[in-house]
Amino acid sequence: MRNSFLRSFVAITLILVGAALVLANIGIIDFNMNNAWIYIYPVLFIIFGLKWMLDKIRYNGGSWIFGSFFFIFGSLLLFDRFELIEFTFNDVYKLWPLLIVYIGFSFIGNSQKRSKWNIKWDKKLSKKNKVKGNYDSSFFSIGEHEFNQPNWKVEAMNLKSMAGDFYLDFSKAFIPEKEIPITINSLAGDVHILIPENIEFRVDASVKAGEIDIAGRKAEGINRHLLHETVDYETAIKKLDILLDLKAGSIRVVTV
Repeated sequence: MRNSFLRSFVAITLILVGAALVLANIGIIDFNMNNAWIYIYPVLFIIFGLKWMLDKIRYNGGSWIFGSFFFIFGSLLLFDRFELIEFTFNDVYKLWPLLIVYIGFSFIGNSQKRSKWNIKWDKKLSKKNKVKGNYDSSFFSIGEHEFNQPNWKVEAMNLKSMAGDFYLDFSKAFIPEKEIPITINSLAGDVHILIPENIEFRVDASVKAGEIDIAGRKAEGINRHLLHETVDYETAIKKLDILLDLKAGSIRVVTV
């Protein structure tokens, strides 16, 4: 992973430096190897910011806060170099309003924790009512729903959210030998599901605006709908029946 990032980093840096030299040769910008560093280090900030954000999206560590800050800071510095705005390294203090934005996102993070707590609480209530193991969440929740712990038990799910992301890794799960209904409904967000190749499944996915990718079958745009069913779904004992409905966002179901 590090080697791949390093190669990408070197490649992007060379591309940007080469492009800048071309622009300098035709008189669009003032760029030479003596002042190259003032262009390069903002690009470094942007690249590292993007990496941290992509790592967060891929659930491989990363940080939205540090990633977005370095991306914004590097972009503003680069805009200054191209004389689109005036912004120097010492103007970093002008980005203090980002603290307000990050505090706002921290409340979303707290909502995420409450959402997970509600799922656990609803599970306890369902056990009390002899409906063991059902997962349920409130439609008024905001935040991420993650099911990726080793050997987590799959039971009926009814996940709802006003806004947030859903990540379900069935390759790490214990899946009982029965048909298990999974429902996800959200106004805005992304759904990312990993399903082992040896598990039969059916996915009925809809988005009002966005994209759908189910095992390589794709649909994108407005009012998109895609129904996918594995060959042996009807006769299988162990199978997942997944219903996904988003108003805006993306749905991705991958077999692993």
